[in-house]
Amino acid sequence: MTDFRWRDSLSGHSGGRPVLVGGSRAWSADEVLAELDVLRERLAPSRVLGVLADNGAAWAMADLAAQDAGIVHLPLPGFFSPTQLRHAIEQTATDTILTDQPERVGALDLQFAITGTWQNLIWMRRVVEPADLPAGTAKISFTSGSTGAPKGVCLSANGLRATARAVCARLADLPLERHLAVLPLSLLLENVAGLYAPLLRGMTMHLPSLADLGWRGMAGFDPRALDAAVRTGTASSLILVPELLKAWTMLLAHTERQAPETLRFVAVGGARVAHELLSATRQRGIPAHQGYGLTECGSVVTLNRPDDDTGSGDDVGRPLDHARVRVDGNEVMVGTAAFLGYVGGAVGTDGEFPTGDLGELDQRGHLRLTGRCKNLLITSYGRNISPEWVEAALLAQPAILQAIVVGDGRPAPAAIIVAAPGTHETDVDAAILAANQTLPDYARVAHRLLAAPFTPENGLATGNGRPMRSAIIEHHAAQVAALYAQEESEDVVL
Repeated sequence: MTDFRWRDSLSGHSGGRPVLVGGSRAWSADEVLAELDVLRERLAPSRVLGVLADNGAAWAMADLAAQDAGIVHLPLPGFFSPTQLRHAIEQTATDTILTDQPERVGALDLQFAITGTWQNLIWMRRVVEPADLPAGTAKISFTSGSTGAPKGVCLSANGLRATARAVCARLADLPLERHLAVLPLSLLLENVAGLYAPLLRGMTMHLPSLADLGWRGMAGFDPRALDAAVRTGTASSLILVPELLKAWTMLLAHTERQAPETLRFVAVGGARVAHELLSATRQRGIPAHQGYGLTECGSVVTLNRPDDDTGSGDDVGRPLDHARVRVDGNEVMVGTAAFLGYVGGAVGTDGEFPTGDLGELDQRGHLRLTGRCKNLLITSYGRNISPEWVEAALLAQPAILQAIVVGDGRPAPAAIIVAAPGTHETDVDAAILAANQTLPDYARVAHRLLAAPFTPENGLATGNGRPMRSAIIEHHAAQVAALYAQEESEDVVL
């Protein structure tokens, strides 16, 4: 549907239910439409709109307005370093920025000037030669990747809306009325499945600030704030990453509470979720169901739902209607209409995208993931080990908050571990022992290195909290090498 406009979709919303709720204000469909008209006029001279701002109604309206006006939208994650921000803005030749952090933009010295305000955000503009972007680019999503320089994925509006419609179709019969955005809107997962999909089905979007949801930057995440937000907003749906899901589950278990009955569906993605964690969440009344997706595929590709979920840690659900999924030589291949190419790089096609993920389609049509092609470890005994498999076993233990498994070319795996707050070393060792009991002898963790949390701020995690494997391994390379060196010296017989 090339003639789709968000204003037409919003016009069909029920008059009595708010469309957006941000801070202390609720926005009706008519009020949102009025702001889209204002933005359309102010965006007229722009080619690429960068938005660097906290979650809120203003972020959502700017996104919708840019799409309706045919302006390229560049979501700028707040956790990006100055180098990453500069890279994204320069690569895309962004000429307009809406932000609640003008000092960060000014410090980049990219010749932006403040030209006004709108909904407590600052307009900043500059004159710059346009970048060569694939035709039809509506959004550019920069992935954190495993290195410092993020990669810009160019996506089509039709492809993104096809993803949102497919999510709606998969969950159409569930009684969902209010979605609470917990992840940053600058992340494609929350943007497409947590903003577009709810709006298409007429839900109310609750958009509190990230701080009000428990995000604390380098200090981690406070699940008490999330729990309060879910209860206060009577949320019926959420999207979480495994680390947030685990933290909330542990809080409920510690306080002997259940999730509110108003919560009907929690999508979880970004990393593999152990069967034990899924089981624990459901015992606490959290209706968590695992899904799978990639930025290049327009976000969500597969999704489990309440009556179609095995609860297995490797089962990420049945493919959505918009996606073509098959497995070629153990690698998952996906085709969607969203991917147009990379900024300054290869142009996409309508063909398949090689995901780099290992998996299989089972007899029920569900996709099961077993690891990453490039992450496969081969021990010095010749045994193949998917680190994600071992990490899932470790993360099922309450004492372990984050874990990265290494050991390619070594006799046995080692784990770089972040302990849960307040956990003693002996508890971590007991947790490793318990996890090892669920693994065959060749995959058991033989060494552990306790580390500080992996966060976006220290460059060791993506914005949704997923550990950046290559960066973590490089950061701790010397310490891991010392663990194995100690083992080798102890094995020497004099």
